[in-house]
Amino acid sequence: MAIFKLVFWAAIIAEMVIRAPISRQQRKEAKSEQRVSAQEKTILGFLFVGMFLLPLIYSTTNWLNFANYSLPNWAGWLGVVLMGFALLIFWRSHKDLGLNWSPSLEIRKEHTLITNGIFGYIRHPMYASQWVWVIAQPLLLQNWLAGFLNFLIFIPFYILRVRAEEQMMLDRFGDEYRTYMQKTGAIFPKGK
Repeated sequence: MAIFKLVFWAAIIAEMVIRAPISRQQRKEAKSEQRVSAQEKTILGFLFVGMFLLPLIYSTTNWLNFANYSLPNWAGWLGVVLMGFALLIFWRSHKDLGLNWSPSLEIRKEHTLITNGIFGYIRHPMYASQWVWVIAQPLLLQNWLAGFLNFLIFIPFYILRVRAEEQMMLDRFGDEYRTYMQKTGAIFPKGK
């Protein structure tokens, strides 16, 4: 259904709107450390293809129709609910992080360890929101390429990025971050 494609694109626009004010301010901030590898840039390029380019081609042409599949309407509506949940987590992550957010592995000179708000429960809510997103995407975009490719690309990105990000935080915050890791789950809250 066309409504599910519209929901997907509305979610893309919502992410841009959520991120824009912080992104503008963040670019002005002095960085004390950057750990952006060629591997990360390559995977980010692939994520752009899976999250934006193929969905755009699927939504505006019939070039990918050979890979279409059909789900019952309830699956598309489940995708709508999941996408809303992904956006809620994404928004809350940005609200709580503020200028401590960056698009890549960077630490600002004035960087602080955020452990309140959603970060009081999970260390990587932004990635949690992306996990929900990659589950919702094939429900909304019912095409094997436009729907599922983002999921397959996100798996290695998540594994590599979280490992590098946590090491950077340990290097910067040491025992304070170790203690925080013991109290919180990565993308799911820890049971008490």
